[in-house]
Amino acid sequence: MPTDDITAVDERLRTEPLLARLMKRPELGAIAGLVLVTVFFLLTANDAMFTLSGILNFMAPAAQLGVLAIAAAMLMIGGEFDLSIGSMVAFAGMIFGACVVNLGLPLIVAVPATLAVAALIGAANGLIVLRTGLPSFIVTLAGLFILRGLSLVGLKWLTGGSTQLRGVRDAAADDWLSPLFAGDAFGTLFRALAARGWIETFPNGEPKVPGVPVEVLWFVGLAALATWVLLRTPAGNWIFASGGDRNAAANSGVPVRRVKISLFMVTAGAAALLAVMQVLDAGSTDARRGFQKEFEAIIAAVIGGCLLTGGYGSAIGAFFGSIIFGMVVIGLTYTGFDQDWFQVFLGGMLLLAVIFNNAIRKRVTGER
Repeated sequence: MPTDDITAVDERLRTEPLLARLMKRPELGAIAGLVLVTVFFLLTANDAMFTLSGILNFMAPAAQLGVLAIAAAMLMIGGEFDLSIGSMVAFAGMIFGACVVNLGLPLIVAVPATLAVAALIGAANGLIVLRTGLPSFIVTLAGLFILRGLSLVGLKWLTGGSTQLRGVRDAAADDWLSPLFAGDAFGTLFRALAARGWIETFPNGEPKVPGVPVEVLWFVGLAALATWVLLRTPAGNWIFASGGDRNAAANSGVPVRRVKISLFMVTAGAAALLAVMQVLDAGSTDARRGFQKEFEAIIAAVIGGCLLTGGYGSAIGAFFGSIIFGMVVIGLTYTGFDQDWFQVFLGGMLLLAVIFNNAIRKRVTGER
């Protein structure tokens, strides 16, 4: 046998260096960004930011954005956009408020009804995109204005002229499902920790942190579920394939149409879930709810490693991207910086993330 055949190593058996494997992970940029942002605030913010109350203070807006960003990331991996999700938050909030206040429905009926309406609108977006061949960017941009307008008109009709519907908290105060969508979890545990002096308390002995905001638990749970779907199920392979090369995926037997429509439904459903949590927490809904959240969600997904061209990304990356968002929007209040710098930061992070992700894509694919 020739020596070359003996010494040659099959490429399929070759072990890839750890650094090379890490460089291919889409969430690498988000993790690096989170480390840099954390170091920045450790150096510039006052000590209160990284106490337990300070951490939960910035995790709450991070979680609310993250519910949208994780779903948006999955849709982007599938090769599509949904710019209507911010307006969907307002529209779904109106539907939920009408169910609870005007119709007097219990949450066990009102929540599924709201999610169902949102899912139907998401399915309609997907069908229009697939039937017409129009870019999802254009179709959902139209949806952004339509849903925002319907929210304004609908709320005025429901309230007799106001764009805000109140009374949700009173209507759902005694509902057994309310703690699943609003308030703080693990209150008993935090009171026990306060009694032992392990966390900060007020002079009367009550803990300064009453519990973990429910939206944070939803955020973590959805990130874990989405990561499992993308990395451990056939549906995850279909999502990546549909976003990478639609025609090749369809020729390989991937149900591309069903995958894309399902992703639009998931994204709309995530917006409705956020609407339910926000409306129950605030006790009211208004037509401005969710304003510009579609752009912030896409930015968080891109920071998390999603490519604008589809077929590449990570739900856990969107998770870290959302935490960066929450840390900056709240962290600036702990510093002497003008909070208007937040807009500059968002734009800069988006540009850097796109450049970084493009460089990683070329490295992975071997493009020049």
